[in-house]
Amino acid sequence: MEKKFDKICCFSLIILAITAVMVYVLNAQIPFMMDDLWYSTCLYSDKPVSSLSDVISAQVWHWHNWGGRSITHGLLQLILMSGEKTADILNTVFVFILSMSVILVSGISSAKNRRFTVSLAAASGMILGLNANWKMSMFWEAGAANYLFITVFIMLFLFSYLRELDDDNLSGEAAAGASDKKTAAKSNIPALPGITLWIIPLAVITGWSNENMGPTCFIISLIVVGLLLKSGKKPAFWMIEGSIFSLAGSVMCIIAPGNFVRSSQIPKKGTLWTLFLRCYSECEAAFRFQILTVLVLAAVLIISTVFCGIKLKIPEKLLLLAALLSWGAMFLSPHYPDRATFGTMCLMISVIISRSSLIIMQKKEASLPLYLGFIIIWLKGLFDLGEYFAISIGWI
Repeated sequence: MEKKFDKICCFSLIILAITAVMVYVLNAQIPFMMDDLWYSTCLYSDKPVSSLSDVISAQVWHWHNWGGRSITHGLLQLILMSGEKTADILNTVFVFILSMSVILVSGISSAKNRRFTVSLAAASGMILGLNANWKMSMFWEAGAANYLFITVFIMLFLFSYLRELDDDNLSGEAAAGASDKKTAAKSNIPALPGITLWIIPLAVITGWSNENMGPTCFIISLIVVGLLLKSGKKPAFWMIEGSIFSLAGSVMCIIAPGNFVRSSQIPKKGTLWTLFLRCYSECEAAFRFQILTVLVLAAVLIISTVFCGIKLKIPEKLLLLAALLSWGAMFLSPHYPDRATFGTMCLMISVIISRSSLIIMQKKEASLPLYLGFIIIWLKGLFDLGEYFAISIGWI
C-alpha cells in the first residue's frame, strides 16, 4: 500500500502540473469582457482607474448607486488595473491557493504530509470538475474576484474558527467529567500568531464578500463560540472580535443603498409568483447547478458513516450547515445565478476531502478507488476547459 501511495503522490504532481498549464492557457485565451470593461473605469465616468484613490472613490459611488459588494469589486478594480497578464497569473495561482484553503478547512493542515499533495490535486480537480460555471466564476475576471479570490478569505476565516473545535476535550461530557473547571477551560490548541490583529480585516472582508456567504460565516462563528461556552471553555477575545466585524461587514454589504437602486429596476411580480420563482431558483441550484457535488458528497458520507462507522466530526457538521445556509440564504435574492453556488461547492468539497481522508485512514485499500473517482471528476473539468479552448481556436 505504501508503494501504491507513493505512485499516487507522483501522479498527483503530474495532475497539478497539467491543471496549472491548462488554467493559465485558458486564462490567457479569455480576455477582459462584460463587467470587466466597466469596472476598469471609475464607474461614474469613463476615466480608467489608475490609482488606489480612484478605486476608493469608485467603490463609494458603487455602494450608493449600484451594489454593496464594495470589497470584491474593489479587488476586481485593482486586478484590472494590473493588466491582463498579471490577472492571468493571479487567477492561476489562486486556483491552488483556494485548493489549499479548502484542504486546511478539511483538517489536513500539514504541507509535509503526503496526503496534502494528493488532497491538493483532488481539491483543484473538484473545483474545476464540480463547478456549475467554471468560466464565469474563475476565468471571467469579475467572477474570479467575486468567487475565486474572495472564497479564499472565507475559507481562511472558517478555518480560524473550526480549528478551535478540533479538541478531544471539547465535548460537553468531557467538560462535565473534568475534575475542576480550570481543567475543563484549558485548550491544547495553540493560537494562530497575531490573530487578534489580522482577524479584524479578515472578518470584514469575509462579511463584506457575498450576500449569502458573509452572513453564513458570521452564523458559524457564533455557533463555534456557543459550543466553546457550552463545553466550559472561554472563547478567545479574537473570536468575539471576528464575529463582530464579520457581522459589520455583512451589514455594510446588505444595507448598501445601491442594492435597492438595483433591485428597483427589476419588474415587480405578485407575492405568490415571487415565492414560486424563489423556490424554483433554490431547486435549480440544488438539482442542476450543484447536483454533481451533492452526489459526490452523499457517496462519501454514506460510505464513511454507514459502511465504515465513522461519525461526523463537529467541524464537518458545521461545514455542512454552512453549505445549507449559503444555499438557503439565496432565497432572499431575486436572482440566483449558477456561479453564485461557488462558495457552497467549496464548503462541500472540504467535507468530501475530510471524509475521504478518514475512510483511507481506516481502510487503506480504499485509497485507490477514491483516487480514481477524483481523477474522473478532474477529467470532466479538463474536458470542459479543453472543449472551450478547442472551440475558441476553431478546432471544433
